Amino acid sequence: MHICILSGSTLGGAEYVAEHLNDVLKTQDFSTTLFHGPSLSDIENEKIWLFVTSTHGAGELPDNLKPLFDELAKNQSDFSNVRFAVVGLGNSDYDTFCYAADKVEQTLQEKNAVKICETLKIDVLNVDDQEGYAEAWLPRFIEGLK
Repeated sequence: MHICILSGSTLGGAEYVAEHLNDVLKTQDFSTTLFHGPSLSDIENEKIWLFVTSTHGAGELPDNLKPLFDELAKNQSDFSNVRFAVVGLGNSDYDTFCYAADKVEQTLQEKNAVKICETLKIDVLNVDDQEGYAEAWLPRFIEGLK
C-alpha cells in the first residue's frame, strides 16, 4: 500500500514529524512518498494523503501548503477516490490552535475525499516528543486503511 505524506511547516516541526512518520511507515512495509509543499500535479494520482501541518500566524496554512490549497479551491474535480488523514501541530496559547489542520480537513471533505481517522492535534506546549506522539497515533491511521 502506498501513502503520500504531505508536510506544511513554517519552523520545521511539522516537517520533522512528517519525516519520522515516513520512516516508521517504511519499516512497516508501506511504500511512501514525502512532499514538503507539493502542487496538485505532484499528488493527483495518489490515493492516500497523510497531511502533517503546523498552523501559522492567525490560523493560516503554512506558506508551503497554501499553493496546493489554492489549487484545490479552484479545482472542480471530485476527490472521492482519495482517502486522507491529518496531523496538526499548534500552540494551545492561541485561540487558532490547529486551525490549519481544520482547514485541511474541511477543504478535503468539501471535495468528497474520505477521512481515514480522527485528526491528531499536537499541542507543542505540552508535548515535548512530537515525533513519538504522532507515532503513537499511527496505529489508528493504519487500522483505518484496512
